[in-house]
Amino acid sequence: MKRHHFFLLSLVSLVLFGSVTSALAQSSAFDMPILKLENIPGGGGQNMSLTLQALVLMTLLTVLPSLLLVTTSFTRIIITLSILRQALGTQQTPPNQVLVGLALFLTFFIMTPTFNQINDVAFIPYTQGQISIQEAGIRSAGQLKTFMLRQTRQTDILAIAELRGDRAYDGMDNVPFVVAVPAFIISELRTAFTIGFLLFLPFLVIDIVVSSVLMALGMMMLSPMLISLPFKLMLFVLVNGWALTVTSLVESFARVP
Repeated sequence: MKRHHFFLLSLVSLVLFGSVTSALAQSSAFDMPILKLENIPGGGGQNMSLTLQALVLMTLLTVLPSLLLVTTSFTRIIITLSILRQALGTQQTPPNQVLVGLALFLTFFIMTPTFNQINDVAFIPYTQGQISIQEAGIRSAGQLKTFMLRQTRQTDILAIAELRGDRAYDGMDNVPFVVAVPAFIISELRTAFTIGFLLFLPFLVIDIVVSSVLMALGMMMLSPMLISLPFKLMLFVLVNGWALTVTSLVESFARVP
């Protein structure tokens, strides 16, 4: 697990600095990015103090976790698990912390090949001084975009491209990162709701059967959810539902939509 954390932190740093390439320049004194405040009339500039640099970078770091969550497999997993919990009717069981923890570990598991590629083509060459931080960020974003486009539907890419005023792209390599991210999110939401719908069906059937039986017996005041919950839990445990759900989620990322 420590290795996965190392890859994730490497990805965070590289994508962060690669996404703000135009605003960064290498400092020979501290070997760290120095941001500049441009004067509009004269075109000159002055360096930010280290305090302002730290403030800007910390602000970017607060946004970066959210960016990483929506550019990885986390979105599909957490939405599917949330819908499954609602279908079971167990309210807050499992609690949100358990679902988020499971989603994070599954995300690390699914994204390990991508993190390994980022480590090989971007992080290691940068630490060895073979490439600049900007090039490392571009390579990292490229690997992440490759993963996203494998899971994104063509219709979603075309929809975002039309909003941007672009025509159909010649190949996946020509899809801009700013187009790939929203298209990937839309596609992931659609896939997650599709999987959630299929998971909801058997539990819905149980609810309908229990409601019909109670109505036929004239037990109008008894809540059908109270009676159907044990049956749904028993069915889910007998079919080893958690293992089936996790397996289906992991395998879904190996298929091209």
